[in-house]
Amino acid sequence: MENTRNTQSTQRQGEPAEIGEHAALVVVDVQKGFGDPVNVSRGRNNPAAEGNIAALLEVWQNTGRPVVLVRHDSREAGSPLRPGGEGNDFQDFVAERRGKGAGPELLVQKSVHSSFLGTPDLREWLDRQGIGQIVVVGIQTNGCVETTARMGGNLGYDLLVPLDATYTFGEAGPDGEWMTAEELARATAVSLHALGFARVVRTAEVVAAAG
Repeated sequence: MENTRNTQSTQRQGEPAEIGEHAALVVVDVQKGFGDPVNVSRGRNNPAAEGNIAALLEVWQNTGRPVVLVRHDSREAGSPLRPGGEGNDFQDFVAERRGKGAGPELLVQKSVHSSFLGTPDLREWLDRQGIGQIVVVGIQTNGCVETTARMGGNLGYDLLVPLDATYTFGEAGPDGEWMTAEELARATAVSLHALGFARVVRTAEVVAAAG
């Protein structure tokens, strides 16, 4: 199998995406609980996210590339993502695609922000499969998506984040100042790009390169 690990130095930010034959799509926390009224009341961005995630899942499964589905099993009392509740379930468009791909698929369960700190061990699985390139999508842009991308970048993987296949919600800072979901998503894009954790791209670009 190919190993595209540590290739970011040869493909710079702003260049067209190149998607390897064995690149993994990591779908982070696309669960029903994020439709909870408390989350919705904070104002989400990017209503196109679900359609873009579905498009990426389709091309990954059709081409036999590996797919990783990550589920957040919250330990917080009252969280809509706690195991046993409907909110813990994957959203229907993801659940319907489970096991439908021609390539390998992995379910990772976690209770923290990074998909690399779940069960089974994501890094071990990727390395065993010879996977060095990862495309990270899902919820929330500035939470589990960004944390997964940062950690993956630090571990040496070639990371791509199609920002339009993610979304988040508005949040208040330590001084009480409110930042909208769009502002937080933009901050994530700038941080990942400027600090070299990942290449921030668009879904259409990745679909075209992977199809």
